[in-house]
Amino acid sequence: MKKLLLLIVIAFAMIQTDAQYTTNKVVGKKNEALKDSLQAFDYPYMLPIWGKQVTKKGFNLPYSAGISVQYIWQKSDIVINNLQVGFNNGPLYNLDQIIRFDKSQATSNGVNVRADFWLLPFLNIYGIFAQSKTSTAIKAGVYVPDSSNTWNRILDINTKANFNGTTYGFGLTPTMGVGGFFLALDMNFTWTDIPELNKPAFAYVFGPRFGKNFVFKNKPQRNLAIWAGGFRVKINSGTTGSLNTSDLFPIDQWQKKIDTGYTKVAASQQKVDAWWDGLTPVEQKNPVNIAKHNTANAALATAGSILNAASGAVSTVGNSTVQYSLDKRQKDLWNFIVGGQFQINKSWMIRAEYGFLGSRMQFIGGLQWRFGL
Repeated sequence: MKKLLLLIVIAFAMIQTDAQYTTNKVVGKKNEALKDSLQAFDYPYMLPIWGKQVTKKGFNLPYSAGISVQYIWQKSDIVINNLQVGFNNGPLYNLDQIIRFDKSQATSNGVNVRADFWLLPFLNIYGIFAQSKTSTAIKAGVYVPDSSNTWNRILDINTKANFNGTTYGFGLTPTMGVGGFFLALDMNFTWTDIPELNKPAFAYVFGPRFGKNFVFKNKPQRNLAIWAGGFRVKINSGTTGSLNTSDLFPIDQWQKKIDTGYTKVAASQQKVDAWWDGLTPVEQKNPVNIAKHNTANAALATAGSILNAASGAVSTVGNSTVQYSLDKRQKDLWNFIVGGQFQINKSWMIRAEYGFLGSRMQFIGGLQWRFGL
């Protein structure tokens, strides 16, 4: 069941984002010459729409299309609940009561290609394609109650696995710049395809950024933009899928864990039975004791059913499958980002961005080439 739990975090495998310096309204006396040249300039490109009109009004436009290649690294924590597991397309058992997660964390890195164009002077549209590698670490425990209704940890689940993913999607960035200052509201929608998942994992990213562009005095096409902002991720909550039991762990480990589970569940059941049988008839009618007894028996029955189903899967390992269903959510929706972009000229830019705070960290670095369209 260990790798089964790993699949939940792949939605984070390749979260995409991009920020760049934008259309800028030229203001100030020291920029009068640039403003005059823009107003006299006959804008030659088809995009963005109203490109000619806005240059006549003193807006400095970037080239209207571009392609960028970016490296992305990310580490993120998530929260899991409503975990259900079954074998060989049999009934699913809800394990929320007996499995508790200490930590679930995904670390991913990969490369994405992003093609974009300015549809309007203040709206950039882009598409994303990426390949990623993700390692996922999960720490969890299996718990059963005793006679005092204290839940004891009987089994540890500590594992790490690697997966490959392909991501595709699109995004848009409404943005505005005045006097070198700019505001960008980047948002994108991506789907990450993992062979072990029934359907691609969806993620929505919103990244507001505010920054300042500094132009090199003797080279007006060269500038440095720096920004700060936020980064919010929302993933689809439901995940379902199926695995071959042989993909989880070797048969000798299956049997060892099943035998250990049987022993500890039986010992807990004996304690519960001994406690209940030791109560007087009056105490057995006490609603508090009845609730404890029923809760303990239900949890132990679930654990026993899962062990029986797993034991049956071991006997047909190689042909049997494990089905799962669960809900997940990001531990922290937001984190803080800082970044910068060095524009060598209007065609070539280098950028880097770092996100931190909360339970998510990420780094993005890339190269961009722009051209008129």
